[in-house]
Amino acid sequence: MPNKNHRRDLQFSDDFLEAYLVEDLHDFQVDDGIVINLHDSPMLVGENVPSVVPPWKSTMLRKGVIASAHRVAVVRVRSSINLGGIPLGGGWDWFGNRFAKFPRTAPLYISQYDEIGEIKVDPLVFTNQSSTPHALQSYRMRLNLWWSPTGTDCYMHNEHPFLEIHTQIYGSGRIQKFRERNEATLYEEITMAPGYTHDPFVRLTPSKTPEYPWHRYFSDSDAIWLAIELHPMGA
Repeated sequence: MPNKNHRRDLQFSDDFLEAYLVEDLHDFQVDDGIVINLHDSPMLVGENVPSVVPPWKSTMLRKGVIASAHRVAVVRVRSSINLGGIPLGGGWDWFGNRFAKFPRTAPLYISQYDEIGEIKVDPLVFTNQSSTPHALQSYRMRLNLWWSPTGTDCYMHNEHPFLEIHTQIYGSGRIQKFRERNEATLYEEITMAPGYTHDPFVRLTPSKTPEYPWHRYFSDSDAIWLAIELHPMGA
């Protein structure tokens, strides 16, 4: 089949992490890595007993074959030796350099962004507010990685003008939700382990504005996770 398995490295692929994007997949082998389905159609893993990875979910493959998928990202840690040196490489920033209000004592680092391109989705289906697509909207997809050492409070916030989910790549952590901007109001925790992508917890208001609870990521070990952002076109 022509025009299949278009692969390119992602901007944050480096000596510590292999990261690449593949589009129009047909019988594509992944030697080793966490595979994230970046589309609103299922991904089929073609083995003796085929399995399905739902839209916006992920799995870990070891010499596994993706029978079909529209678009995926594959990320793996090349070696954990000196992994704490990730932010010392090119393209990484301490997050306070990009966000002035960020606490100076918090060791949270962000990679380069990779602009994936335009995608059309029904935002109410994405946010699980509807099970049936009604109106597709155009979004600009952007990916980046985050890195923090053990015990990092990655800053409580609720300000996102876009749709967002995360995939754990290395280590473990928790996404914590709060009723107010106060640790004592914690009401839910999502455990993040390698290969796991959480469900969206953004909701759209009647005016289609993204609304998030107060939330933060908290690293229980040295941790790397992937952010998947859908930005409304024209915003």
